[in-house]
Amino acid sequence: MTTGQIFSRNTQSLFYNYKQLPIQRMLDFDFLCGRETPSVAGIINPGSEGFQKLFFGQEEIAIPVHSSIEAACSAHPTADVFINFASFRSAAASSMAALQQPTIRVVAIIAEGVPESDAKLLIAYARTNNKVVIGPATVGGIQAGAFKIGDTAGTIDNIIHCKLYRPGSVGFVSKSGGMSNELYNTIARVTDGIYEGIAIGGDVFPGSTLSDHVIRFNNIPQVKMMVVLGELGGRDEYSLVEALKEGKIHKPVVAWVSGTCARLFKSEVQFGHAGAKSGGELESAQAKNQALLEAGAVVPTSYEALETAIKETFDKLVEEGKITPVSEVKPPEIPEDLSFAIKSGKVRAPTHIISTISDDRGDEPCYAGVPMSSIIERGFSVGDVISLLWFKRSLPRYCTQFIEICIMLCADHGPCVSGAHNTIVTARAGKDLVSSLVSGLLTIGPRFGGAIDDAARYFKDAYDRGLTPYEFVEGMKKQGIRVPGIGHRIKSRDNRDKRVQLLQQYAHNHFPSVKYMDYAVQVENYTLSKANNLVLNVDGAIGSLFLDLLSGSGMFTKQEIDEIVEIGYLNGLFVLARSIGLIGHTFDQKRLKQPLYRHPWEDVLYTK
Repeated sequence: MTTGQIFSRNTQSLFYNYKQLPIQRMLDFDFLCGRETPSVAGIINPGSEGFQKLFFGQEEIAIPVHSSIEAACSAHPTADVFINFASFRSAAASSMAALQQPTIRVVAIIAEGVPESDAKLLIAYARTNNKVVIGPATVGGIQAGAFKIGDTAGTIDNIIHCKLYRPGSVGFVSKSGGMSNELYNTIARVTDGIYEGIAIGGDVFPGSTLSDHVIRFNNIPQVKMMVVLGELGGRDEYSLVEALKEGKIHKPVVAWVSGTCARLFKSEVQFGHAGAKSGGELESAQAKNQALLEAGAVVPTSYEALETAIKETFDKLVEEGKITPVSEVKPPEIPEDLSFAIKSGKVRAPTHIISTISDDRGDEPCYAGVPMSSIIERGFSVGDVISLLWFKRSLPRYCTQFIEICIMLCADHGPCVSGAHNTIVTARAGKDLVSSLVSGLLTIGPRFGGAIDDAARYFKDAYDRGLTPYEFVEGMKKQGIRVPGIGHRIKSRDNRDKRVQLLQQYAHNHFPSVKYMDYAVQVENYTLSKANNLVLNVDGAIGSLFLDLLSGSGMFTKQEIDEIVEIGYLNGLFVLARSIGLIGHTFDQKRLKQPLYRHPWEDVLYTK
């Protein structure tokens, strides 16, 4: 065990097992103390590498993340404190690995429940190699104005209240982390504050003892007095008694051993800590307090009198000129995290994204306000989900079924269309699913798929303006625009598209109104008088029938229908449908293990 100071304003640490809040609290304390460099040099998160963004005051910094203890120690040779936030299952192994690194001097083990046999091995190794173990089951420690471990001393407000942002004259050591916060407050009220505080942990075998730290404090010139808070159970306090009797400690020690109430119980009582269980009269709080008193420590008659004992001891040292109370300094203000400031109502921060269709902040995701569990329990279909996420309302079943029919009919039109061809070529080039899918989707536009959108736009405009089929078609001809949704390379008056017939039949059986489809059929009758293949194709059928779905359902205003058509919802339907087929073509090529595609020479006209 080292005989003097173990922390300073330049102390650098490695933090094992990433925990955002404790690390940020350490960095906030650094800034509060006026440190020039953050006390956390690196983070060890097994299996991960990179950086974690945190704040040092108002400046955002990137702290390196390492996948192993060895890598972190090699990258940060000046970091000599290892703060271990591992669970009890891996705390011992990781702590031993850290102790074995030549650069590490101090290991703080936060986990509770570390097996006693493992703790003994860690203690033996640390003492043999002149290293310090704080814990297990510790909140850590703090050197005022210099360095703190993890969550020690709690929030920034508590740290400021306890004047821990600058060094005082008192060395403090306790078994209890929770009681440390209380004593930091007490000491700050009646003295000029602490210089260093350590919580050794409440296990039966702590890595370092109360007396280890008191003897260490005795050798630190800035520490003028010590305060010790023990508890019933174990015999750690007796090593302090022996040190006092042997004259190893020449500074005043104010001590109290908690747990005197245990005698009020008829049976043996186990308090919160593993070590807080009296194993006989010598381990009782009363016996320890008496022994400390007889050895020369200042021991009050009760915990309530501890504050007075600390004050009287401090005041006496001031009167004797042994302590010159430190001057107060105003610490810098720690910038508040935006999330906390918003919650507390201190700031108004504009959002960057608006979402009206889904929300995953609650117990379960919601689509347009409908919980996921409700969607499953009510037997919603894919069409129902589309209606929620695209239209923000539950459409009638005939509408959602029509959407599903459109998806099924448009899922794939064979391997020769441009989208499928692109996907097949990309898959055969060895690319992944997403790359293959996107290469096919990128072909969707005015000449492939986009005709559905245009058909809906033009049919709607013509019908709403009351144009006759003749006026509509001839007007489009004068503008040099082909009527979208009319015409097919194979289908004709005598060879109708079965998909169009199925859609028309479904609409006649289920839709309240098919005025736009009827208008599209009238246009078809006129165009067929010009050429036998100018039939209403599947794009025109879907486009016109979607208009009937929107207007006939009574769930959309005229403005909403215009917006839906203008935004391109129908193209979205084609993209969704065709993705199914493109994914299928990707899998098909992968399954068949097809080689790189090369277009045949004989299919290319080479010319000048």
